[in-house]
Amino acid sequence: MKRLLITAALLALLPAAQAQAQQAAPLRQDAAALKRSVEQFLQVQSGGLPGQVTVAVGAIDPRMNLAACPDPQAFFMPGARAWGKTTVGVRCVAPAAWTIYIQATVSVVGDYIASAAPLAQGQAIEAGQLVTLKGDLTTLPAGIATDMGQVIGRSTNISLPPGTPLRLDTLRSKPVVQSGQLVRLVSSGNGFSVSAEARAMSTAGDGQVVQVKTSGGQQITGIAKAGGLVEVAF
Repeated sequence: MKRLLITAALLALLPAAQAQAQQAAPLRQDAAALKRSVEQFLQVQSGGLPGQVTVAVGAIDPRMNLAACPDPQAFFMPGARAWGKTTVGVRCVAPAAWTIYIQATVSVVGDYIASAAPLAQGQAIEAGQLVTLKGDLTTLPAGIATDMGQVIGRSTNISLPPGTPLRLDTLRSKPVVQSGQLVRLVSSGNGFSVSAEARAMSTAGDGQVVQVKTSGGQQITGIAKAGGLVEVAF
């Protein structure tokens, strides 16, 4: 009888002991909350990108055992950005300090310019030779043209087959100054403007740097402009 009474008393105390143990155990960080923090961070970081942005946050190791954090802060590592496959760090300062890195993918579906017909090296590109396509810009090479105005009138460094996305760094502007050409050198400053004749020493497109030589033999660097002008600012 005495043993039964002791057992009953222990059983009565068990729920209280379990509740006390649960209260003493530290709370663990919710993985779903971490994913939401990363997704919100990337949505903000990608807000100015051209196109329809989609953010996909990678899986978080279910064995993760981090202390609960009331205010986790997402951040980029040096060199990372909201573009394609990326990595986002999440850190906690208090009550326990920890940092975790989470993989994510940012897709940006938008328009880009490609060749609709073969493009010959050095030939000025016309609108009829171009087509606007739609795709994930993050999977294409850097510096892809997204507007025909960036391409028309320029030429490619190499011949391109149809369907090739056009990169801005492979296009050359139509020359406005040819090497050996006589140009009008224009210099201006605060309250004055002077012009003189000079000869271009290289070929340059509108807005590009070009060297010229004056009749006195002086070499001057300026900015090529349409109409055979070279601007020099003092």
